[in-house]
Amino acid sequence: MKNKLISEFLGTYFLIFAGTGAIIIDEITHSLSHIGVAITFGLVVMTLIYTFGHISGAHFNPAVTIGFLINGDMEKKVALYYIITHIIAGLAASITLFALFGNVALLGSTLPRNSWLQGFVLEFILTFFLMYVIFGCAVHGKANKSFAGIAIGSAVGLAAMFGGPISGASMNPARSIGPAIVSGTFQYLWVYVVATILGASCAAVLYKINESNKDPLIEKSDVNEVA
Repeated sequence: MKNKLISEFLGTYFLIFAGTGAIIIDEITHSLSHIGVAITFGLVVMTLIYTFGHISGAHFNPAVTIGFLINGDMEKKVALYYIITHIIAGLAASITLFALFGNVALLGSTLPRNSWLQGFVLEFILTFFLMYVIFGCAVHGKANKSFAGIAIGSAVGLAAMFGGPISGASMNPARSIGPAIVSGTFQYLWVYVVATILGASCAAVLYKINESNKDPLIEKSDVNEVA
């Protein structure tokens, strides 16, 4: 358990340090652009999955942990430890960035560009998409798990590129909680906690229903085709 929690802490720390750090650097230098920030998020997630996935499962995200819990892949006690570790790591990353650069760009805090409702719906959809990609490429029995890091990192980068300018494309409560607390930006934090957890939870429920409703004849046919 100790090694898993250390891995989750380090992974979450570097995810938020690099991702929100890219937002801060772009604000200071204007050298990355929105696309560069999105690519940074995608690349760091991909790298960290291959670094820590075999140790802890590479969640780095309380919403993902809750999704795995709903799907029956984790015990409640372990999930709670993971979530606490994610939040502490997010705070530590934001404190580090604040010490290095000050409260630049609100430390990458996620804020809806327009209404909170628009941001809520977009975060729900993006997190649902991310969680389902994780199930499909890292959990499903027929998945080629050696490519999971590439698929999940690409999903994060795509979501950040698409949704970043509107909602911030958090998809991760820890990614939003750390910058919000350290920068003192609380007004929309609940959106990024509730919407992301709901999105991941709904994806887990739907995935579980789909897996439980498989037609055994179709499954047998698929096996024969592979053979």
